[in-house]
Amino acid sequence: QVQLVESGGGLVQAGGSLRLSCAASGGTFSWYFMGWFRQAPGKERERVASINWSGSRTYYADTVKGRFTISRDNAKNTMYLQMNSLKPEDTAVYYCAANYDVGLAPGDYRYWGQGTQVTVSS
Repeated sequence: QVQLVESGGGLVQAGGSLRLSCAASGGTFSWYFMGWFRQAPGKERERVASINWSGSRTYYADTVKGRFTISRDNAKNTMYLQMNSLKPEDTAVYYCAANYDVGLAPGDYRYWGQGTQVTVSS
């Protein structure tokens, strides 16, 4: 089974940028449909973006469309989330997730990383 490790989180001012990475090991990365999710205190986990096995198709939540970009490098077993024009409401723990099949909701994903904190100050 695949193991996922997120990195790249931190504290940034509103309007700034961060790039998250999700490194996968223990599985064939290209077999997995991948997603980024986030969870703010007191709120449910929500989907941010997802990407298909080859990286040819991407899907975004309306709240991040035009500001965030999801990508993957199957040769490096890594997925990325470039986050621009960050807002205080983007503050959350960000998780990467993997599944063999197409997944949009958190419950669709079988494998999860431990999360990385993103804090956007106003």
